[in-house]
Amino acid sequence: GVRGRFAIVWWERIPARRCFTVSQMRMYPANDGELGAFVQEWKAGVLPLQYRFEFRVEGAWSIRETGEFIWIISYDGPEGFETCDAACCASPERNALSPDPAQHLGHTDTRLITSVLP
Repeated sequence: GVRGRFAIVWWERIPARRCFTVSQMRMYPANDGELGAFVQEWKAGVLPLQYRFEFRVEGAWSIRETGEFIWIISYDGPEGFETCDAACCASPERNALSPDPAQHLGHTDTRLITSVLP
């Protein structure tokens, strides 16, 4: 019927995506007493930038007892995670962040992660 023909035409118009999701966990120990300032600046500047570059923020957490910030981002676009992340980090928008939340961090630890769930 008409419905079946519509479905065939509709599916033929969907571009084939040969992409898969890559996720990365980022762990940031903040300098003593600076976790709150980091989180505020991260939410105001870094978070919107991640969305602009089509990353998904799976979640963000703070561990107040240790002054750590942990977040997980994912990307499934055709450019690949590393390429898109490098473009985001080198972007004029990222370089113009003021105040730059990175000033509150001693170092960063990033790890690619893989889900064990279907």
